[in-house]
Amino acid sequence: MGCWAGWSVGRCEVVGVRELLIAWEPGGGELAGRLVRALRAAVREGRLAGGARLPASRVLAAELGVSRGVVVEAYEQLAAEGYLVGRQGSGTRVAEGVAVERPGEAVRVPAAEPRYDLKPGTPDLGAFPRAAWAGAVRRALQGAANRDLGYGDPAGLPQLRGELAAYLGRVRAVAAGPERVAVISGVGQGLALLVGLLARHGRRRIAVEDPGSPGTLGLLRAHGVEPVGVPVDQEGLVVRELAASGADAVLVTPAHQYPTGVALSARRRTELAGWARAGGLVVEDDYDAEFRYDREPLGAVQGLAPERTVYLGSLSKTLAPGLRLGWAVLPGWLAEDFRQAKQYADLGTGAVDQLAFAALLESGGYDRHLRAVRPRYRARRDALVGALREHLPQAGLRGVAAGLHLYADLPPGVDERELAGAALRRGVRIAPVGPGRLAPGGAAVALGYAGLAEQRLREAAALLGAACREVG
Repeated sequence: MGCWAGWSVGRCEVVGVRELLIAWEPGGGELAGRLVRALRAAVREGRLAGGARLPASRVLAAELGVSRGVVVEAYEQLAAEGYLVGRQGSGTRVAEGVAVERPGEAVRVPAAEPRYDLKPGTPDLGAFPRAAWAGAVRRALQGAANRDLGYGDPAGLPQLRGELAAYLGRVRAVAAGPERVAVISGVGQGLALLVGLLARHGRRRIAVEDPGSPGTLGLLRAHGVEPVGVPVDQEGLVVRELAASGADAVLVTPAHQYPTGVALSARRRTELAGWARAGGLVVEDDYDAEFRYDREPLGAVQGLAPERTVYLGSLSKTLAPGLRLGWAVLPGWLAEDFRQAKQYADLGTGAVDQLAFAALLESGGYDRHLRAVRPRYRARRDALVGALREHLPQAGLRGVAAGLHLYADLPPGVDERELAGAALRRGVRIAPVGPGRLAPGGAAVALGYAGLAEQRLREAAALLGAACREVG
């Protein structure tokens, strides 16, 4: 057990420098480094106050049983870091203004996770193809040139941009070559970069689907944009309302609208492309379009107006959000500005993950993963739908057979926030739709099903039904 200078701990002898409260273990190696850490901790924790004078190096060295050079090295290191200051004639003192960390002050204890998490937004993380990803990383590193690991094009490595252009053209009917593709750290970064670019191009009114994603609303507001709400009905975004809004650009989720789950109809797709060609800009968030269970996924709107659409996608719903890997397909007139914005944001996305995903695409591993998880998600969706019809029959379920969540209109008299609270007390987390609304609307909740097996979804639905009876 170590000793504290200033008093005894256990059977240790008092070090003797009583005004210097540091932990010190006699003997051992790396003496200067240990002394640096001990003194730094004493300053950070407030045991050594700003302005306090430290013992002379010879005195402290003698008391600690080390050479004077050890103390001098420690004092110099902490002075370089800003913790200590040396003044002619007054010795070494603790610097003023160092932030003091009180015990537990900055510690946030996370709330206990609910037993049944139905909050949308995350795929089944247990299904992440660890072996395939590890193999892709090995192949990527074995074949990578030295330059691939340096500062490259901020828009992304050419290997991944080429693979993405081919994949998106084949699977999502996106019209673009590799020169239009930029690799980003998720759709959130893509939106953040776009907001700044649109402002530079004089486009400051950005429309969004109403209801929409609370996270998207928060992101836009954090970047100085107050979104303009455009209603969504059974055919998706109401384009005539968009035309009347005066918006310069619109953010849409046409393949599977969040949160209602509706797909943009063919008529509305034509209207939206026409609005874009007349001078508007469509920002298409294709967040979970790979998952449709009753037919082939609809092609991207981008293919109807590629010079007036920014297409965004990521691995957050297909593999894992923790990868922070996504892509933007840009109109030609915006591609270079976006590349520069990406450069000044972070100099480019991590090279190893880019190389690994390019290898996964090239080998067909990504397609195999999607084929493997689609039946799993379909079974989970069907289980939750069946259980809700049994335990919450008054709720109206909306949306096509697609994606990773359901939309449930609540029975009359049921408040969505009260229901969320009652459900959480039973261990079930759900997402009220209200925080994603810009105009008043009926009470509803979004229920994600990707992360729970069928039996657990049935149990969660039974608990949700009991919660609804409590608040209704």
